[in-house]
Amino acid sequence: MYIECMTERKRLIERLFRQHYRDMYRLACILLHDEQESMDIVHDVFARLLVDNKPLEESTVRTFLLSCVRNQCLNVMRDRQIHDRARQHLMLESEVSVREAVDIQAEISALQQGVADLMPPVCREIIVLHYRDGFTFREIAQRLGVSETTVYKHLHSALNQLRLTLKNTQR
Repeated sequence: MYIECMTERKRLIERLFRQHYRDMYRLACILLHDEQESMDIVHDVFARLLVDNKPLEESTVRTFLLSCVRNQCLNVMRDRQIHDRARQHLMLESEVSVREAVDIQAEISALQQGVADLMPPVCREIIVLHYRDGFTFREIAQRLGVSETTVYKHLHSALNQLRLTLKNTQR
């Protein structure tokens, strides 16, 4: 009895394959722009149908099959995006590691000179207290006797001056 059901199921899936393969393949190609991957997805859908013994209703089977293909394509597209992001991240890391020590040292020297040249002098003091010594805005404000907003404004001004300095040295 079980063998007869399996044979019947295989015949049903074979009939569905012949009937709906073209539409399923076309949908996958539209979504993925890759013929081989599209064929693989359609074949995977039918392979799952063979393994899963879920009942299939004739009235909704086309929609079900196309939904399965669409979902598989979305999974592939998501995986592609993840791989692309990982590849870009690795490329960025390799670019950073390739930079010569001389270039990095030149930037550090330019940054140190930029900090020394900050105007007004309170900007220099705030930069040093915040980034070198690790003070919070509140601690700096208490130490200098000014408001936290003033600290923030001076820090913002100092960072803009440093960006401009570094930009000019890279030219």
